[in-house]
Amino acid sequence: MADTQLTKKYFASPAEVKWCPGCGDFAIMNAVRGGMVAAGKPRDEVAIVSGIGCSSRFPYYMETYGFHTIHGRAAAIASGVKVANPKLDVWVISGDGDSTAIGGNHFIHVIRRNINLNYVLINNKIYGLTKGQYSPCSEMGQISKTSPYGVIDYPMAPLKTAISMGATFVARSIDAKMKLSEEICVRGGQHKGLSMMEIYANCVIYNDGAHKQLVDKETGANFNIILRDGEKMIFGTDNQLCLVQEGFGIKAAKVADVAEADILVHDEKNAEMASVLAGMRPDNGLPVAFGVLFADDSKKTYDDMVYEQLDAVKAKRGRSVDDIMQEGHTWTV
Repeated sequence: MADTQLTKKYFASPAEVKWCPGCGDFAIMNAVRGGMVAAGKPRDEVAIVSGIGCSSRFPYYMETYGFHTIHGRAAAIASGVKVANPKLDVWVISGDGDSTAIGGNHFIHVIRRNINLNYVLINNKIYGLTKGQYSPCSEMGQISKTSPYGVIDYPMAPLKTAISMGATFVARSIDAKMKLSEEICVRGGQHKGLSMMEIYANCVIYNDGAHKQLVDKETGANFNIILRDGEKMIFGTDNQLCLVQEGFGIKAAKVADVAEADILVHDEKNAEMASVLAGMRPDNGLPVAFGVLFADDSKKTYDDMVYEQLDAVKAKRGRSVDDIMQEGHTWTV
């Protein structure tokens, strides 16, 4: 295996892919395979754990170890897989409903613990597999099978939640920006700690055009910004817009109307600013932030601390559980 060349094709299984034609998951799967290549592990040291939903079919399409679990429990099972076998490169593939509704509790705690997992949350703002019910990420007023008169819930911001729970890597992309999606998966696969990657996807059957405003060829660039560490936050069809400080928050302005020194510069290690960036929305006059919002690998991972503690206890006690079980206090029945 040491001489095996890692390519995207190497991680692709021969199984027929059964997503709907035009589904955003195709592009995202290609990006995830790129992340696996970057992580540098052969496929017998890679595992994909998924929950329930269209996105959760991933394990069948990847030539790696895979576990298609139950609804909302992918993060919990992946945590056990990683702690039990730390050498594995473990990827969690989940949807917005799977992660933020029934799996919400596991979602926040896997982030809080900073387990060394790669977590890809595919957000199409709908339940696709179960035929179009609204999810916690659906938009206010959205018509669905379970909201025929419009959603009256405020949508959840998964990445803002992740940052508040101490996430060490937070990034966002969209299926239409395939190169960027692969870029964040590559960065996430190389990150030491929990890599939280939200990728917007289009559900052509139950929520077609959910992200149309962001990908429109004529005006889409006015509603999203691609962040680059150390670069000024400038966006727009003609790079005519920018982000500037406003009190403790930020606002959009025209480049021509502000001093160059006032244009904000992206800093991947600024968690407070990352939280603001994660919550930006066009209906608040701000662009959706794509790219790496936050990255800091200085925080210890849970799985490393587990084994550090085990080694410390063994050194202190001088014997392991196996030693205790076999040290002579036995009898014959």
